[in-house]
Amino acid sequence: MLYYIRKKWLQSAQVCFLLVCEWGLQATASLFMIKTFDAIFCLNVHDFLFWTGINLGTWGLYFATSCLREIVQARTIRILNNEVRHDLYQTLLEKSYRDFHVQDSGEYLSWLTNDVKQIENLAWKPFFECFGRIAQVCWCILALMALHWSLVAAALIISLLMWFVPKVFEKSLGQRGKDCSEQQASAVGTLKDLLSGFDIFRLFQKEKHFLEQADASSELLEKPAYRLKRAQNIAYGLMGYVNVASQFITDILVMFLALKGFVSIGVFAGAGNLTGGVATGLDGITKHRLSFSSGKPYFEKIHFQNKPISCEAEPQAVSIENAISLQNVSFQYGTSPVLDNISMSFEKGKKYALVGPSGCGKSTLLKLLLGWLPDYSGTIAIDGRDIRNFTPAQLQRQMSYIPQDVFLFNTTIRENITMGDSFSDEEIQKALRDSALDQEVLAMENGLETVVGEGGTCISGGQRQRVAIARALIHKRSILLVDEGTSALDQQNADIVENTLLCNPELTLILVSHHLSRLICAFFSKSTPEITTQMEMPLQDLL
Repeated sequence: MLYYIRKKWLQSAQVCFLLVCEWGLQATASLFMIKTFDAIFCLNVHDFLFWTGINLGTWGLYFATSCLREIVQARTIRILNNEVRHDLYQTLLEKSYRDFHVQDSGEYLSWLTNDVKQIENLAWKPFFECFGRIAQVCWCILALMALHWSLVAAALIISLLMWFVPKVFEKSLGQRGKDCSEQQASAVGTLKDLLSGFDIFRLFQKEKHFLEQADASSELLEKPAYRLKRAQNIAYGLMGYVNVASQFITDILVMFLALKGFVSIGVFAGAGNLTGGVATGLDGITKHRLSFSSGKPYFEKIHFQNKPISCEAEPQAVSIENAISLQNVSFQYGTSPVLDNISMSFEKGKKYALVGPSGCGKSTLLKLLLGWLPDYSGTIAIDGRDIRNFTPAQLQRQMSYIPQDVFLFNTTIRENITMGDSFSDEEIQKALRDSALDQEVLAMENGLETVVGEGGTCISGGQRQRVAIARALIHKRSILLVDEGTSALDQQNADIVENTLLCNPELTLILVSHHLSRLICAFFSKSTPEITTQMEMPLQDLL
């Protein structure tokens, strides 16, 4: 928490300064209240009206300062929340392909929504409120010191008591906060899964089963938060009792001092506000300390030492002059072998097709080439250089991957193709022609500005795949890995796309398919003997 407060120290300091002013004005108003009561007891109308006017003016400044502080605090919390999300994004970017996919996207979504909201409620707001309470206590003690030293001594004794008592609850509440975070993340993932499969529930008339699972997930979402709140309220209740008892003892002391003549009668009325301010402030501090303990687990997911991602700094591409070679490569998921002692080579500018049934390792091979699955045995090399010496980002500066299930962002076709980069209209039109998408985009009412919907649901499956192919072509990757990339196209459009890919002399193409299309078969039947030999290597027999 303090990492972010220090990082945004200027905004945080503005809130803290206004809090000091706010509570200073309130303590000052309490002292003016004493002057007002003294004037009443002395039947001095002039002084009464004077101090009443001063008091009202002070309270006016207090509420104006309080309003300004609320606005500045809300802006600062917004900045802090965005900073946390930024670091969470970077934490996700630092994960490898395999580590990222260990957890469901629903859990990551929970990090960015539920966890950030919990951080706001358990860290940012309590921090500023706690600082305000500290300012309140300090101002009230200074005011009490101006009245009588014994009142300050009583306040210090109460401070020590209220500081040590919460330690009894800190460890317990910290564990409750951690449990709440983990269980709510799991519940969000389950709800996301249920909503993703909503059509299947409807299709098989399983509405009752959907409701049962949804209700169970809802309870799992609410129950840990209830348990955390219950534990906090028990602790707060005990702290409140200690607070009231301390305030009661302090009031007796003030009454004794007034009766003995050490302070004026008016002090008895005003000192009650000041001693109450000390007690209330200390009670608030202890509660916020417990909130910090509950919020700590939410920060543990963030990698604070991650390096900033520069929008301008791109990874240096791995140049490919001759070929990518595999020597005795084996890979397995857990204890299930997928690839066994594979050796072959993919030469620059040539075209390859890997054909075989599902589950035989075709897609896995592409992920190995992309550097997504590093836990293989054997050697994969680019021009003799082991790819383990490069990052996946460096490899992907030369490669583009089109998966079987294409994902599109909920934005326009143009944005899905350009991915935020600037391209000329001629470059975009060429990519559309080469992916057999130009005529269909032209027929759309909004053309390239057509919004594809969440996951691309507003366009057909074939159009989604061609948008992905256009995206790959316009970014000029020299190696294209296509995993069933034309499976959703009709024969005419599949032929256009495949012909474009196969006839590009500068493109190294590796196609994965359950079976070869008519066009690909015709292409390879006319290929050089060298390519035909590549197709007959052990990998083809396995896949």
